[in-house]
Amino acid sequence: MIVVCPACLAKNRVPQEQLEANPTCGQCKEALIPLVPIELNEKNFSQFIQNSDLPILIDLWAEWCNPCKMMAPHFQELAQHYPNVVFAKIDTENNPRLSQAFNIRSIPTLVLMNKTTEVARVSGAMRSQQLKQWLDQQLAANTWS
Repeated sequence: MIVVCPACLAKNRVPQEQLEANPTCGQCKEALIPLVPIELNEKNFSQFIQNSDLPILIDLWAEWCNPCKMMAPHFQELAQHYPNVVFAKIDTENNPRLSQAFNIRSIPTLVLMNKTTEVARVSGAMRSQQLKQWLDQQLAANTWS
C-alpha cells in the first residue's frame, strides 16, 4: 500500500500487514499513521488524498462551532484505534475552497474518502461510540483501493 507521510508528503510503500506496526516515513522518519488527526489544507490536500491507499476520514469543522468542539475529543480518541484509517481535520474557515469543493452546508461534517472518491458523509456531532459504529459500517460496506 502507498501511505503518504503527513509531515513531508513523501509516498511510502508499506505492506498491509505492517500498518499496525507504527511504520515511519523513509524520508523524514516521522510516523506515517500518527494515530491522531492530521491537518489537511488547501496546500497539501490534493497531494495527500490522491496518493494515499488508506481510507481517509475527514472532519470538516470551524473554531466557532460548539458542536465541532464537542466532537473533537471523540474524533481524536477514535483515531487511536484505527491504524488502517487516516483521520484528518479541515478547518472550513481557513480553507474556503475545500469547504466549497465539499459543498459543506453544516458542520461538523465527516467525509470518508477512498482516494479522490467520497464514499460516505454524515453531518452533526457524534460521540465516540456513534462515530465508531458509523465508521465500522462504512469500512465494511466499501471496497478500498
